[in-house]
Amino acid sequence: MTVRWCALLLGTCFFVPAASAVPISPDVVRDLAARVGPVVGQAATCREIAQGRVQTIIDQFSEVIRQGSSNGGERDGLIRTFNSYIAEGRGRVASSQVNCQTAERQLAELERSLSQQQSAAPSLSFALAPSTAAASTQPTANLPPPLPHGVSDTEIRFGTVIPFSGVRKESARQMKLGIETAFARANDAGGINGRKLRLIAADDGYDPTRTLGAMTQLYEKDQVFGYIGNMGTANNAVAIPYALERRALFFAPYSGSAVVRRDPPDRYVFNYRASYAEETAAIVRYLMKVKRIPAKQIAVFAQNDAYGDDGANGVAKAFRANGINDPIIRYGFPRGTLDVDEAVGKLKAQTKPPIKAVIMIATDRAAAKFIEKTHEAVPGLIYANISAVGSSSLAAELKLLGAKYTNGVIVTQGVPSVAGYSSLVLDYKTALEKYFPGEAPDYTSLEGFISASILIQALKQTTPLETERLVDTLESMQSIDLGLGSKLSFGRAEHQASHKIWGTALDETGTYQAIELE
Repeated sequence: MTVRWCALLLGTCFFVPAASAVPISPDVVRDLAARVGPVVGQAATCREIAQGRVQTIIDQFSEVIRQGSSNGGERDGLIRTFNSYIAEGRGRVASSQVNCQTAERQLAELERSLSQQQSAAPSLSFALAPSTAAASTQPTANLPPPLPHGVSDTEIRFGTVIPFSGVRKESARQMKLGIETAFARANDAGGINGRKLRLIAADDGYDPTRTLGAMTQLYEKDQVFGYIGNMGTANNAVAIPYALERRALFFAPYSGSAVVRRDPPDRYVFNYRASYAEETAAIVRYLMKVKRIPAKQIAVFAQNDAYGDDGANGVAKAFRANGINDPIIRYGFPRGTLDVDEAVGKLKAQTKPPIKAVIMIATDRAAAKFIEKTHEAVPGLIYANISAVGSSSLAAELKLLGAKYTNGVIVTQGVPSVAGYSSLVLDYKTALEKYFPGEAPDYTSLEGFISASILIQALKQTTPLETERLVDTLESMQSIDLGLGSKLSFGRAEHQASHKIWGTALDETGTYQAIELE
């Protein structure tokens, strides 16, 4: 292929011809991006480097991209390529592969090379530093920074991997509904600096073997900026490494598991809700301190997977905190099934001493089936579920069985009562009625609404919008006041906004009433 351009490689420096020449090949632009992008990314991460220097190179490279693009689609692809190399450079600093002293030196070398080559070949216009004459005739010479992956001139796309079918489909629907309610509310108010928020969902059927495919579809085909509200402990164990490899934001998964709460936290993973360990600790305190039930008469009914293991481990930890080192009594059932008969048989057989309370780490229908089959066999048994059970769907399942099955069933929550009158809850219910009329308030959709509202605040405070700056913004957000009655905060070593647990219990009508856990 013959083109009228000249490219001289000296370190990280390339020449391209004057604006009157034939546009640069996209392959050359990609080669340039691979050399310039990491240097820019490293420098952009270091606060001690003047960001005006970085922005100058980004602005100038925008002209390289313009010259190397024959259409809008090709331009967007080159922008994504450049941004991926910028992200690579940021990652080198974040993972301590490169320090800021080295980043400063490499940036200075790049700037020096550009200056020297421009002087050495004045007859050539260097696209990274166009001549004054060229710049005066090129209105695009001062283009804004290239848009990041998942962001266009009109929208910001987020993805969520949730089950559209199976035992978790209703909880998934509610989570999606809550996020979309917050997004619609923000979009009506002008969006994020004029860009609309869009949520794209991919189905993994609650099957971890399908999660990677769903994550890949969202990132590569749907071009999402980040992820929000992903569901399932085992599923998140697959999803998070994929997101981390791409340095994509993984925000507010619907999980209280340790998988999404590393210590120290993964840079791109942020949680809204309290952990399962915190929920089970609150239940153990309630049963032992308020209900005066000894630990040896408390059992755990848990799904046989990472979700159930995490909850059961939380109970064991809470017991140890109370000076009890005996193994917990655990009844299990296969993941994603309603096969609870073995667990029911073991509970019935436990008579010395008899079990008086069961802490449940289950899905809605499995929990309801267990309650149905043990309610008569073990009279007076206290059932205490953690929030991931899906409050509304559990209540609906039990109401079908009758009032005696609903009364007294406990569910801990990571959000306040949907029947309450806090500013946040009223805002949520008003927005839900406006954008999804006929949908009843729900604890899971409220959680999605809260999570998305926090993200929206961060997006509005991040300029220019790109992942690393957004993460920095989130880590600087202290005392976030949404009207919850409880302040929310993040930090560099704290990627979980809330640690508060609310208590609720069903009454005979199948309606949740607030209870005091302490």
